[in-house]
Amino acid sequence: MTDTTQTPLIPVRMLNEWVYCPRLFALEWLNNEWADNADTARGRRVHKRVDRPDDRSIPDAGEVRSVYLGDDALGLVAKIDLVEADGGAVVPVDYKKGKPAPNAHGAWDPERVQVCAQGLLLRAHGYRCDHGILYFAGAKRRVEVPMSEALIAQTLAARDQARAVVEANTLPPPLVDSPKCPRCSLVGICLPDEGNLLAGKGEAVRPLTPQRDDGLPLYAQMFGGRLAKDAEEIVISEQGEVKGRVRLAETSRVVVMGNVTVTTPLLRELAERDIPVAFHSYGGWLYGSFTPSHGRNVIARMAQHRAANDDVQSLAFARAFVRSKILNGRVLLRRNGEGVSTETLGRLKELAAQAAEAPSVPSLMGVEGVAARLYFQSFTRMLKGPLQEVFRMDGRSRRPPRDPVNALLSFAYACLTRELTHITAGIGLDPYVGYLHQPRCGRPALALDLMEEFRPVISDSVVINAINNQVVTEGDFIVRPTGVALTKKGRGAFLRVLERRMDEVATHPVLGTRLSYRRILEVQARLLAKVLTGELDAYPEYRVR
Repeated sequence: MTDTTQTPLIPVRMLNEWVYCPRLFALEWLNNEWADNADTARGRRVHKRVDRPDDRSIPDAGEVRSVYLGDDALGLVAKIDLVEADGGAVVPVDYKKGKPAPNAHGAWDPERVQVCAQGLLLRAHGYRCDHGILYFAGAKRRVEVPMSEALIAQTLAARDQARAVVEANTLPPPLVDSPKCPRCSLVGICLPDEGNLLAGKGEAVRPLTPQRDDGLPLYAQMFGGRLAKDAEEIVISEQGEVKGRVRLAETSRVVVMGNVTVTTPLLRELAERDIPVAFHSYGGWLYGSFTPSHGRNVIARMAQHRAANDDVQSLAFARAFVRSKILNGRVLLRRNGEGVSTETLGRLKELAAQAAEAPSVPSLMGVEGVAARLYFQSFTRMLKGPLQEVFRMDGRSRRPPRDPVNALLSFAYACLTRELTHITAGIGLDPYVGYLHQPRCGRPALALDLMEEFRPVISDSVVINAINNQVVTEGDFIVRPTGVALTKKGRGAFLRVLERRMDEVATHPVLGTRLSYRRILEVQARLLAKVLTGELDAYPEYRVR
């Protein structure tokens, strides 16, 4: 028997996951990943009654709910839904949301192993237990699971195999074209078909990943504002007057702009729901973020830091980011630019090729700088007719922006940086350790790296759209000798265009699946993590055609 005294006890419910899918077990146990779907929500409802503990020990006769047991020698720990006792014998009862399996056992192996492990824990504590019960709420039926020698051996073998993965601290490979994946709540995190396709183990990607987030972002731009929790809602107040209410269940992230107080009870609730909060200045400058305690993917983070100290690997990532940025910008000019010269488009193509061969990150930054100057010299050619003159732009300017176009670009880039900072932190990467952008105090270098190829696709496209459709006009800017800034009205109008773009569904050029741009950002970050951990050989660049 494996020595289990020196490592953490494995929760019995995790044995269920191991038998179902070793990778699912590792994602939840090693990476602490979790996501809800309809099945997990139903499961919580089924367990609602038995999740209320009795605070009693197991009686000689009768039943007790939510019994916590652990055993060092066995190496397992469990919360047993229900224990029934009668005349010195006990029976663990495990609640399931569905129906019995259409096989000879009336249950699937993961379910049988789970209830068997609960029985072994009861035995380890001196109780007599020869079988367990699976209660299927969907059919209101009980299925008896005898603790045979074969099932006990299968349960202990699963424990030992799971323990080996924990000690090795590695993720098992994803299942290939498995019917288990569509019902898995972590399919959008695991990305089994996407990873297998890019690794040469699959031929197609099934539409398993949700196209969009269910929630919507809440933007609060106020002076003297306040966000507070009231039951299941966020109450928005300004100067003591309630301005609106938003359901927590429908909120994906909170963005604060200006002097807005966020109460501690609300912050705690947002953290429990994995909802990040970003803090901007009233003018849009990103100060920082409040990120929930999730995404503890130590494996990927260690690999990320190792890669940051490897000049060859760092350069490979940096080349990919810059090359795609240049090519995506070229596509945007070719599609939308009026009178953009063939010389400019040809030169951008040459610079993209040079980026792919740059011998160092400093030389790559030089290539990127030349490409950016060429690109922004033609940027206003993508504006319609007289708007080119109204929104004149003399190259890219920052801190502060010198014209309205640059003010919009800076604000759009700040919003994209915020999004990728939350995404990278949420999946367990370190937003502040990058490859193209070198570490600097307070700069989310990895978020800036990942956003490079999306600057033209998302941010620049939104700026062009907002101006050409006159969502923002000359009157939406405050022009001072020190720089140009958006008004509150202009900022709100621009954010609506930005959010529509983030929610817009597009076909991923490599995977072929249709996802929202916000979801694509997350997929790209997760694919980068797969490269870092050795699951993929190269980063799949995002390039529009």
